[in-house]
Amino acid sequence: MKELLKEFHSHIVFWKKKSPEQIESFLKFLEAVEKPGALTTREKELIAVALAVKAHCKWCISFHVKQALEAGAKPEEIREAAWVAVLMDGGPGLAYAQLVEEALKEYTS
Repeated sequence: MKELLKEFHSHIVFWKKKSPEQIESFLKFLEAVEKPGALTTREKELIAVALAVKAHCKWCISFHVKQALEAGAKPEEIREAAWVAVLMDGGPGLAYAQLVEEALKEYTS
């Protein structure tokens, strides 16, 4: 999972060179959305974990599990968020939920 995160960050660097206006706008939007508001950053990251599982995005799962842990989410909360995604997505979500466990193992060891 850490390798996926490195890969994701290298793509951001690539896009900064090739499409700087677009990636900078996206990163500003990301920052604005993730800021605490009516929801805490922790709550937003738990939602993002569920959406990452539902979207079947392994890079997103890696990124948001790490961010959720850094925002103070407990592994049990992250697992529950993943189970909500499985509820809404069925078998494919269950397949991607295993990546949440891999990320938890890497980021908490």
